[in-house]
Amino acid sequence: MTNRHVARKLAATTTAASALALFGTGAADANPGNITWSDGSSQFTRTISNVSPAEGDTITVSTQFSRNSWTDEYIYNIKDRHPACITYVPGSATMGGGAVSNPEVVADEGNGGGYVRASFGSTSWVVQNRPGFHSSPTFSVQYKVGHGCARGAALTTGMDYGGSLGSGLYGTQGPSITVGKNATTTTLAPVSGARAGQPVTLTATMTGGSAGDTIGFYDGGTQIGTGALDATGTATYQWTPTVSGNRTLTAQYPGTAYANASQSAPQTVNVTAADVASTVTLNPVTGAKVGTATTLTAKVTPAAAGGTVEFADGTTVLGTGQVDATGTATFQWTPSAAGAHTLTATFSGRDGVTGSNTTGQVSVVAADVASTTVLNPVTGAKVGTATTLTATVTPAAAGGTVQFADGTTVLGTGQVDATGTATFQWTPSAAGAHTLTATFSG
Repeated sequence: MTNRHVARKLAATTTAASALALFGTGAADANPGNITWSDGSSQFTRTISNVSPAEGDTITVSTQFSRNSWTDEYIYNIKDRHPACITYVPGSATMGGGAVSNPEVVADEGNGGGYVRASFGSTSWVVQNRPGFHSSPTFSVQYKVGHGCARGAALTTGMDYGGSLGSGLYGTQGPSITVGKNATTTTLAPVSGARAGQPVTLTATMTGGSAGDTIGFYDGGTQIGTGALDATGTATYQWTPTVSGNRTLTAQYPGTAYANASQSAPQTVNVTAADVASTVTLNPVTGAKVGTATTLTAKVTPAAAGGTVEFADGTTVLGTGQVDATGTATFQWTPSAAGAHTLTATFSGRDGVTGSNTTGQVSVVAADVASTTVLNPVTGAKVGTATTLTATVTPAAAGGTVQFADGTTVLGTGQVDATGTATFQWTPSAAGAHTLTATFSG
């Protein structure tokens, strides 16, 4: 007997709990299916453990060979045919319960299908049905359902074989399998710190989708943006609320040809009011001198405690001051170089108030030079007679005063002239020794 698939009209009976999976149901309990057909005196029963699998499921496909005549048949080879979108599980091929050595695996012949082929010795497997001798061997193989399987469509399976009585080509005999859409779950991560006018990241994670699928983010019934799933099943969107108040946010997966739609649980998010703009002013600085501490004062509006003001001289940060309840921050600055300086006051901002900055120009004079004061000798002093007291200041220059004293009694002051000289007319009121002091004001 040769090419029995041509010589005879096949009689087939299909039995399954459900021939097709409901479109969009996703993963479900196992739904086995089988088909039995005859070709001449040969009978075949092909069983699939789950004819409505989900992506990622592993299914077992088994074909049992039997005879209804006394003529024996030896099986030489079997080719189990399957859709290219399901893949062979290595090591799963068995014949009569024993592992098949080195099966030939072809994932895709170029026609949308592949096969697993097993070859045997000419007398390894006999199919027989006569008194005292009965043998109905079963060939079994496992496949894993891949992402590329079309959803809701019947996918063809079958088998071919060659034996001592000829060959049988049943590549589309079945049963068929129908892969349901993936079940999905979508979760929106907790959102905190939302503020009107400020961007906040919305993050959704989902299972059952594919990288590149779109997640929609919604405020109530209004879509506020979308994000694409990455390889980890995460999508993000930068949301900038425009008004304050409570918002009800969800993340929604619209579904695709491969996966069902899903939506996260609604999340109530409190959006606080936008930050108030601040201004900071730097009080004018006068009398700044190298080596002498000078108080820098900044005023923040609106006035309230919180935040800091950083003071800088050009690009050099001098230090920071805490903003008090009046909106004031201070810092003690001791200039190290004379000349023009550009001072900057930068407010850090506080909860509900933005930061700000300002600059001011300050002229710093050189440090003071040490002075000496000499009181000229006094001779011929007489009670009731005016005597000129003379003090000489070094370095000599106009400016400042010299105070003259008799012991602890201040006599008076004299202005220092351009020569560094100051004088005072003293009329002693008592005879005797007197200790005179001349003190330069600077």
